[in-house]
Amino acid sequence: MIKLNTIKCYYKGAIIYMNFYYAPMEGLTGYIYRNAHNTFFNNIDKYFSPFIVANQSDRFTTRELNDILPENNQGLLLIPQLLTNNAKDFIHTSRKIKIMGYNEVNLNLGCPSKTVVSKNKGAGFLSKPEELDVFLDEIFTESITKISLKIRIGKDKPEEFYDLIKIFNKYPIEELIIHPRIQKDFYKNQPNLKIFKDALILSKNPVCYNGDIFTIKDYEKFSADFPSVDTLMIGRGLLANPAMASDITNNIILEKKLLKDFHDRIYEDYKKILYGDKNVLFKMKELWFYMIRTFSNNEKYAKRIKKSQRLYDYDEAVSSLFKEQDILS
Repeated sequence: MIKLNTIKCYYKGAIIYMNFYYAPMEGLTGYIYRNAHNTFFNNIDKYFSPFIVANQSDRFTTRELNDILPENNQGLLLIPQLLTNNAKDFIHTSRKIKIMGYNEVNLNLGCPSKTVVSKNKGAGFLSKPEELDVFLDEIFTESITKISLKIRIGKDKPEEFYDLIKIFNKYPIEELIIHPRIQKDFYKNQPNLKIFKDALILSKNPVCYNGDIFTIKDYEKFSADFPSVDTLMIGRGLLANPAMASDITNNIILEKKLLKDFHDRIYEDYKKILYGDKNVLFKMKELWFYMIRTFSNNEKYAKRIKKSQRLYDYDEAVSSLFKEQDILS
């Protein structure tokens, strides 16, 4: 499906078009959510799957398979993401993904989770530059699919990036998606825009920015500071306001009815595949942790949703929220 995003700006005489990617978020942006989002908003150029742990198995887990099955992702462009520090596992899993019809795989070098980092995976792999170089050489030599990387700028210090970019520049990376924090930041502190600015100069591969675009004002400030950047990956901001990309490109403001219809689609689809109130509520409460911020005077409603133990209680809480509060502009 071709997305026709509007013109962003002119930069040095060239027309710049903005591409929007939806960041992978474990437990939140699976195929149920992606399909609903694409149906109601249809403004994302690429969705990225929550990471699959690459291994030598000939089969995906049921959860992994359902999430990336082409029939569960029709009408949208999905890039499966892999988590590993083992080249053979990456290559083997890439072959399975290629057979399913995918032409690009994304390598996760950004996950800051301690359980992931302790195994030298995700952002933890960045602390092993020699091993990372060997790994990249192996996977790019095989070249099963196009390969993009989602990275942080280092594990312990921002300055680690300057050695890492020398490694990345050796390889034909489809895109270098940079979240300019170190692993130890998790999601605290401010993104290091000085390092990102240097990355735009130093990288021989296309660069995408990821990090702390929560509002239209955040986008406008970033765009003013980095007018040459034509690709943004957004995660938490889109979870709070799923219409953000439409607002940016076409000045389409999120309306309450549209958000309610979007919510109801996700809710009904989860009820079809999950057993019991508890499992459905767990999924919906995860989403409301972000979406609730879109509403005025949301504190008491957030508590009611969080405390809901039955679908009946949840339905009442959500219905009251939509009836009694407004979408924040």
